[in-house]
Amino acid sequence: MNIQALLSDKVSQAMIAAGAPADCEPQVRQSAKVQFGDYQANGMMAVAKKLGQAPRQLAEQVIQHLDLNGIASKVEIAGPGFINIFLDRAWLAAQTAQALQLPRLGVSSVAPQTIVVDYSAPNVAKQMHVGHVRSTIIGDAAVRTLEFLGHKVIRANHVGDWGTQFGMLIAYLEKQQNEHHEEIALADLEAFYREAKVTYDADEAFAERARNYVVKLQGGDEYCRSMWKKLVDITMSQNQLVYDRLNVTLTRNDVMGESLYNDMLPGIVADLREKGLAVTSEGATVVFLDEFKNKEGEPMGVIIQKKDGGYLYTTTDIACAKYRFETLHADRVLYYIDSRQHQHLQQAWTIVRKAGYVPESVPLEHHAFGMMLGKDGRPFKTRSGGTIRLADLLDEAVERAHALVSEKNPEMSAQELKDLSEVVGIGAVKYADLSKSRTTDYIFDWDNMLAFEGNTAPYMQYAYTRVLSVFRKAGIDADSLSGDIVLTEEREAQLATRLLQFEEVITQVARDGTPHVMCAYLYDLAGQFSGFYEHCPILSAEDENIRQSRLQLAALTAKTLKQGLDTLGIKTVERM
Repeated sequence: MNIQALLSDKVSQAMIAAGAPADCEPQVRQSAKVQFGDYQANGMMAVAKKLGQAPRQLAEQVIQHLDLNGIASKVEIAGPGFINIFLDRAWLAAQTAQALQLPRLGVSSVAPQTIVVDYSAPNVAKQMHVGHVRSTIIGDAAVRTLEFLGHKVIRANHVGDWGTQFGMLIAYLEKQQNEHHEEIALADLEAFYREAKVTYDADEAFAERARNYVVKLQGGDEYCRSMWKKLVDITMSQNQLVYDRLNVTLTRNDVMGESLYNDMLPGIVADLREKGLAVTSEGATVVFLDEFKNKEGEPMGVIIQKKDGGYLYTTTDIACAKYRFETLHADRVLYYIDSRQHQHLQQAWTIVRKAGYVPESVPLEHHAFGMMLGKDGRPFKTRSGGTIRLADLLDEAVERAHALVSEKNPEMSAQELKDLSEVVGIGAVKYADLSKSRTTDYIFDWDNMLAFEGNTAPYMQYAYTRVLSVFRKAGIDADSLSGDIVLTEEREAQLATRLLQFEEVITQVARDGTPHVMCAYLYDLAGQFSGFYEHCPILSAEDENIRQSRLQLAALTAKTLKQGLDTLGIKTVERM
């Protein structure tokens, strides 16, 4: 049930009946303060101005045509022409009862789209590090949200599995296998990469062989291909352990590396030349874009093929967008890539649009995010200044969570503590990131993220178990409740309204890729439940009907918290 959409539709019809143009914006929003009702329609000022009318006069005419029979108990005009809408408690109660019975909390079905989401994108022969955290978990929250709404989501893990470094890596893998006469496990990918580079710089014969292998690999040589595949497989099976631990839905089947687009590149360059978009400039193939200017104010040249015949990231990104539309049949494409890549992506997409590879009707959206910083405001690094491996970060999170939960639960068994530490530690790392607006840089702070108060994972996970404890105490099954929901108290009505706003929140997250909006909603919902719990006795309610009604509100709260956290990829436990 999307109350905002329902009211927008009703107010819009009334505005048109009052003489407003058909495309008028009712601007219905949740009210910021209780005295302004539950929702406010703020669109009268802008429309009245166009009509040359006083906003209050227009608001009065709109109210005469506004049919909220059975939905609102009161509608009033405030200030210069705001319309305040107070929802009817009987209507709220009926909608809440329905949300509790219906699958998916009563969230309406969408017209399903095929949506490609590009996220995570680690590099082959390197371990995942903190730089991959934001793309991976914000992207996965978007994927889970879109799937919950009923879209067909294609996860695209754009792995860095191509380029000149592979000659060096293949040659080094060969050297290792010859020296050790066995399959090597590559337990430490970073060390492997470093040693390969040292050998490349020190041994000219090795470097020559490495350069040959690049050419052979790109030409499809069987031996080089099999060695390359081995490197990709070892890396991705290590990454999969991280994904599984992070509770991220990526699998091996979602890998769509840079190599996938390799065969498309010569054709794209030839096509862009033929269309007159690409020209030769100083031996390279370049597209000049009027939309981007260099320091001298001239159109910026974007190289798509180097003088030596090599291709660039831009060429791959053009191919990638084309493939996602033509082969994957995407209706919408989302890219979770850090904000520093913005201009690069915009240039690639400008070329894509000019060449007609992806129509304007299919949005290509860069859902950019800022950097993860340490408390000193600099990029988050180890004490010695190295990059922090993601696996190490997660180990530390679980270790810190263990210290925290074992202190609070001295009677828990070792296995229970281990499981709980994993849920709390990993949840804390994810939630700390997801609860911040993705467009800004964010400060990584262990103490804040593992706190049991404030908008944190431990607080939210605990809030969920607190609601469940109501049913445990009473020995009642939350699914066996009966009777009508009745909202006699203000706190009950406020909680019911907030529960019904779940759909508005999830729709916004799906549209804008902003999981922090869901975090803020869940945190607020947990707060609303606390207020309700304190002021409206549940188990000790004297009237059995009221008791059943309040238990149903508690049951819907638990379901909503769990479902909301699930769209973020945050696990919950039954007790803490």
